[in-house]
Amino acid sequence: MSTLKITKKHHRHLNNPFPSTPTSLPFIQGNLFINSQTLPPNQNSPLGKDFQLLWSTQNGGYLSISHLSHPSKSLWSTIPGQAFISAAMAETEVEESRGSFAIKDRDVHLVCDHQSIENIILINQFDDFQLDYLDLDHLKTNSKFADSPVLIITGHIFSKRTKKWLQSSSIYRSASARYWVLFDQKENNQIGFKVKIGQPKFQLHHHPKASPSTSLGRYRRLRRKLRRQRKWKLGWCWFLTRTKGLSINSSSEEELGESNVVETALEFNRVCLTYASERNERFFGFGEQFSHMDFKGKRVPIFVQEQGIGRGDQPITFAANLISYRAGGDWSTTYAPSPFYMTSKMRSLYLEEYNYSVFDLTQHDRVQLQIHGNGMQGRILHGNSPLEIIEHFTEAIGRPPELPEWVISGAVVGMQGGTETVRRVWDKLRTYKVPISAFWLQDWVGQRETFIGSQLWWNWEVDVTRYPGWQQLVKDLSKHYIKVMTYCNPCLALMDEKPNKRRNLFEEAKELDILVKDDHGEPYMVPNTAFDVGMLDLTHPLTANWFKQILQEMVDDGVRGWMADFGEGLPVDAVLYSGEDPIAAHNRYPELWAQINREFVEEWKSHCTGKEREDPQEDLVFFMRAGFRDSPKWGMLFWEGDQMVSWQANDGIKSSVVALLSSGLSGYAFNHSDIGGYCTMNLPFIRYCRTEELLLRWMELNAFTIIFRTHEGNKPWCNSQFYSNDKTLSHFARFAKVYKAWKFYRVELVKEAARKGSPVCRHLFLHYPNDERVQSLSYEQFLVGSEILVVPVLHKGKKNVKVHFPVGETCSWQHIWTGKSYQKQGCQAWVEAPLGYPAVFVKVGSIVGETFLRNLKNFDIL
Repeated sequence: MSTLKITKKHHRHLNNPFPSTPTSLPFIQGNLFINSQTLPPNQNSPLGKDFQLLWSTQNGGYLSISHLSHPSKSLWSTIPGQAFISAAMAETEVEESRGSFAIKDRDVHLVCDHQSIENIILINQFDDFQLDYLDLDHLKTNSKFADSPVLIITGHIFSKRTKKWLQSSSIYRSASARYWVLFDQKENNQIGFKVKIGQPKFQLHHHPKASPSTSLGRYRRLRRKLRRQRKWKLGWCWFLTRTKGLSINSSSEEELGESNVVETALEFNRVCLTYASERNERFFGFGEQFSHMDFKGKRVPIFVQEQGIGRGDQPITFAANLISYRAGGDWSTTYAPSPFYMTSKMRSLYLEEYNYSVFDLTQHDRVQLQIHGNGMQGRILHGNSPLEIIEHFTEAIGRPPELPEWVISGAVVGMQGGTETVRRVWDKLRTYKVPISAFWLQDWVGQRETFIGSQLWWNWEVDVTRYPGWQQLVKDLSKHYIKVMTYCNPCLALMDEKPNKRRNLFEEAKELDILVKDDHGEPYMVPNTAFDVGMLDLTHPLTANWFKQILQEMVDDGVRGWMADFGEGLPVDAVLYSGEDPIAAHNRYPELWAQINREFVEEWKSHCTGKEREDPQEDLVFFMRAGFRDSPKWGMLFWEGDQMVSWQANDGIKSSVVALLSSGLSGYAFNHSDIGGYCTMNLPFIRYCRTEELLLRWMELNAFTIIFRTHEGNKPWCNSQFYSNDKTLSHFARFAKVYKAWKFYRVELVKEAARKGSPVCRHLFLHYPNDERVQSLSYEQFLVGSEILVVPVLHKGKKNVKVHFPVGETCSWQHIWTGKSYQKQGCQAWVEAPLGYPAVFVKVGSIVGETFLRNLKNFDIL
């Protein structure tokens, strides 16, 4: 039985424009059985020093965890009489095409959906307790609560008699396995949980009408079949030690009936944890999500990949899927997911590992976590408010460092074209008195034309033909306190056709043997966009230092920042130096990529001397798009990737706001988008090019994000640009000054983010969690910190917006352009928002608001 099938569809020339939703494991439900002889009817047990667990046999039995500060509030609870641990054995197919992945559950061979609880064990002294499976040594060394009570729940999961007959009507089988659930306190506000499943044991049941000899023959054939199955690798799981026999000591024993037990070395590769939810409970987070804020009623897959082109918006998704397999993506595809959520009921949970997971929220009264593996590990969080939950979450996963002040002081001008083009545009910007932080020149490595537009030579050195006098350009800009930023990624392209290369980094990496390999031991040539590339094996011990030397040469030329692109495309059948499962490594890869860049930044700073060490204006920064749960710890700054140059909801200007806010709820404190979007499509019947109106509205939007950065897009000649005419230049200058006018507050928010993990741009839920209208908001409006309310124009041709003034605010909101105050809580009002005057409000009497308004006047904006 092969459990993993990988299908490559990179080079299909004609594809289904409406691909079906990948098949998935159904929601598993089963019964809970209690051993009344070993379990008390009710038990209230301490969990660590700050939590407690309630066990009750009412209504079939349930568990509930609460914090001692609010003992009546359940942070996590099971459903009475329902199994909360279940497991399955299923086959998996992964369809892969240019960074897009469709993960399908194929044949489900076994489901153990029922559960017995046989023991609830409270451990106070580790030395006095022995358990044949769980190794508790790590609790002694890795937990400051090592002397606190730890709770272990043991029992069996099992299937009742299966409906599928084996080869004849004389024999059928059921199965069971032992499980262990451990709860232990990790922090004052966090409970860790760990689920492990033992090997399945199959029971052969004899039909009453079958003869013993016939049944014995069937049994022997089944045993031979199971032995053959042992030779196949069960993907996406840990390998457990063999369990010692099978004993069912609960009321579930009667359900299993008499049987012959067949021991095998097969393992479950799906584990599910099911627990209670409420019908009106809203679920937020899950990393950077582009289509939805609330995920109640949805199945949310957590797998790093390309976000897609269109993501359901038509007709662009149709065209993208037709040209390249599943390139259109869907509402769930994202560069930076995270197995984390918080709810409107102040409940929160996250998973600690990297296996593929699905959060099934389709049932109104329960949640089911489905993990591809045979175990699960995570944490349950306590917090009294959304901001407190974020603080506790980022305390565990890590927070970003403070950004260099220079990068948040003015516009980051993203453009291409070479030395003379940069100097010419710089002259124009000086004429319009645009405050500039940096020029971001992604084509510093040279440019080539492909069928998707202008693309770069992925060989990380300056192209002196395109940028003659590179070092002088960097120095001239530096004299005016303008930095130069560049571009790189963890992939290397073949350089056979590039005429002016000085180094061939692909060949160097190949010689060092630090490229990801295929199953033949050769460099894995990964189709990515319009050409194939080799990917750096970030698990190889030589890779980090080799790439840091490349960054060092870039910085030695005066570069002070760069885009660390990609990181989401590790093939799931790659062979890594570490030998780890590439499917789990796939989600970890962007974190490793961020870690290398971050380590270089820290090492460079520690080795600086003289002026560079003393001057914060010399500090380095990088920004990236791919990420996973712990990326906020390693990444300094994020951007949202390649939105369409459109007004659409799933992949356009609206989606950029959803991604900004959902990522902020998930620990990504610093995020932003390309002004105007990136993806342009200029086909005979399908044309998406950036209009002037879209560009101007996106400028207004991004003037209130952490970074104000432009991008020409993948087809610059089709798009309206900030330098296109006097109108676009004037508008760009105006909103670069608006951006600069709240720099004082931005600096404060950056410090707060580094200290607490709070995002700069915030969904109103973070400050007004009890306002039901706020809970339903998506892209319509957002907060900058707590003092500025932004309601952007996100619809073509619109010149007014509907504003919701939240319940729970004690101050009035003042419209910055007219001075009008809005006092009534919970009211909605239509506000005029012509071009150049987006609907922005500050709190009346706020020092932040007054300073912002004063700065706008000083810049002649008001």
